[in-house]
Amino acid sequence: MNAVNKTSRILGVAFLLQFVTSFASAMFLRATWYVPENMSATLVKIANNASMLRVNILFDMLTALGVIFLGAILFITVRKQNEKMALTALGFYILEAALLATSRIATFSLLHLSQEYVSAGQPAILQTLGNLAFASMEFVGGTLHMLAFCLGGILFYYLLDKARVVPRALVLWGLITVFPMLIGTVTQIFGYTIPFIFYVPYVPFELVIGLWVLVKGIKEG
Repeated sequence: MNAVNKTSRILGVAFLLQFVTSFASAMFLRATWYVPENMSATLVKIANNASMLRVNILFDMLTALGVIFLGAILFITVRKQNEKMALTALGFYILEAALLATSRIATFSLLHLSQEYVSAGQPAILQTLGNLAFASMEFVGGTLHMLAFCLGGILFYYLLDKARVVPRALVLWGLITVFPMLIGTVTQIFGYTIPFIFYVPYVPFELVIGLWVLVKGIKEG
């Protein structure tokens, strides 16, 4: 390892941006318009506060852009280890971003459904359509998008481990904890859901590695 590459700290920014936008969207913004297991209440809530759903969509678009940005910086960082593998990982990240962005078409449709639902006296057919739109959003922008992320993440973190540009324990944290997420995503495709606790160990990883790289930089081989 040679001197710390100062310019590589942009990787830390990429990790942090990805963490902030995705965490804010999932943990805070969704709660402003979604009522779990109650589409009728969800549609009414959206109709009364449509701006928050629009903000949520905006943050998801920023997350999609952040995924591509992070993937590009990771590719530049690890391509010397195995360029074909790094390019494959970047492809998965681009697919992840595309799935997330595409899924928000269904999210946007909830805006119009909610307005019609309230003005028409809450007909059952519109509630059914709302459930369909939400399920489509979750499957494409949640399950399939997570599958692409997990596959790309495994490849990128493996190459980061080989590159030895950040502490190995930190990279192994990401590499090991992404596997339960992959298992959970695959089981969800087949209609089974594993407890959320399996996903928790990974959640702070992008924040921690982002801060570490931003402060320390990464070493250049």
